[in-house]
Amino acid sequence: MLLRNTKMFKKSSWEHLRIPFSYYLMPVFWFGLSYTTQASVYNILAVGIILHLFLYPSSNGYNSYYDKDEKSIGGLKNPKKVTKGLYYLSLVFFGLSLIGALFINVAFFLMVLLYGLVSMAYSHPSVRLKKYPYLSWLTAGIFQGAFTFLMCVIGFQAAGIDLLLQTELLFPALFTTLLLLGSYPLTQVYHHEEDLKKGVITLSLRLGKIGTFYFASLWFLVAGAAFIWYFINIDKAWAIPWFLGATSPLVVYFLYWFSLVQKDQNLYTNHTMAMGMNQVSSTCLNFFFIYYFFAQ
Repeated sequence: MLLRNTKMFKKSSWEHLRIPFSYYLMPVFWFGLSYTTQASVYNILAVGIILHLFLYPSSNGYNSYYDKDEKSIGGLKNPKKVTKGLYYLSLVFFGLSLIGALFINVAFFLMVLLYGLVSMAYSHPSVRLKKYPYLSWLTAGIFQGAFTFLMCVIGFQAAGIDLLLQTELLFPALFTTLLLLGSYPLTQVYHHEEDLKKGVITLSLRLGKIGTFYFASLWFLVAGAAFIWYFINIDKAWAIPWFLGATSPLVVYFLYWFSLVQKDQNLYTNHTMAMGMNQVSSTCLNFFFIYYFFAQ
């Protein structure tokens, strides 16, 4: 029946999966890899494909279907009208991610399943976590940060759930969440008009446009300080100059964007600037975490 729904194969449905957007979520994958021992190349590739080509796009498509946005969204400047085919396509991609996860182990499968269900709860009208400003902020920060970090490590090593009890993984997992807590409101700052029209009071709406930047600044400072403290604490202070150097373009871009917003909030809180922030931050963090992985 699903295969007969030709709308599932429309170009617009595939565009709403926003597969290239997975690049912005890749730093957590590389950071998790740097804390992995005895991982096979097969598992590393499988986890990368399952998350970035199936699970994340499934979440994007499902979110797009229920949001039905008419203006710019993450990864799409001019989103086309959604169809029921997008709903089915997102479920197919979710199913493929679950099937792939089973080939690694049950623990990884359960984490992929939980991530997908929480992502659905974020968007589905019956729950719609998105409409709760602080709950949605924490949910995105935890699940795209710490939870994904731990999910990656379990997948890389084909380990059991008991791996979550290893205290040496909890700090780096927490630090990924700190980064997400700062960046998440910035993904909403250009979307105020659309969210207001739908009655969705996001955290960025609650904070205001200028307040969103101050809020993000606070969490970026906390995250940066946490990483520096952590590298010193585990006798890897050599990583600090690389971390600061790699993230310096991110800091410069953020401050430049903030300075423009202070001059004209409506003009510069736009999709182009927000996606630029995503591109710079993901590229900087991908570079650092890849280097950190190979340098150890």
